Amino acid sequence: MTPVVLGVAGGSGSGKTTVARAILDTVGRNRIAFIAQDSYYRDVDWSSPEEARHHNFDHPAAIDHELLIDHVRRLRSGQEVASPVYDFVHHRRLPEAHAVEARPVILLEGILLFVEAELRDLLDFKIFVDTDSDIRLIRRLRRDIADRGRKLDDVLSQYEKTVRPMHLEFVEPSKRWADVIIPEGGENRVALAMVIARVEQLLQG
Repeated sequence: MTPVVLGVAGGSGSGKTTVARAILDTVGRNRIAFIAQDSYYRDVDWSSPEEARHHNFDHPAAIDHELLIDHVRRLRSGQEVASPVYDFVHHRRLPEAHAVEARPVILLEGILLFVEAELRDLLDFKIFVDTDSDIRLIRRLRRDIADRGRKLDDVLSQYEKTVRPMHLEFVEPSKRWADVIIPEGGENRVALAMVIARVEQLLQG
């Protein structure tokens, strides 16, 4: 049986990870091969922190879609893949990789999943997590400061210069490709239950 490929997209801080985690926990992690699009960022050449801060991580060109597409195709054919491990502090892939085994479900999560047509065509079920921009900004601030060692002014500057413009140009329009739009992300228990039921239907053929 060809694996079912799910895609969970949405803006930065929308709650994609919460939705993906709910699918993992409910459907069963032993049945799912999970891939985070963030792991496929390209290395950034920078000689100073200032230069790195001006890099546009929210443009499709920042993602190594060729490798991501190749890995999805390999998983669909039953092969194990070595997913990159990305260091968000130094903006480099680490030497080690994360082994992902082929499973009945392939679950992808990332802001730009629906932008690239070749990747989008591999998805059997597309979920867009739609959350208000102020909530997304607050969540991003907390994450980048706590988990990635960023300063408040740097996070806000990046949001203003690249995150928001790229969201409006690429992420927001991509939700027209979604099969299901979940308002408020992981807090929407009714929508999550519907998504889980649909995944089980797809698994049953």
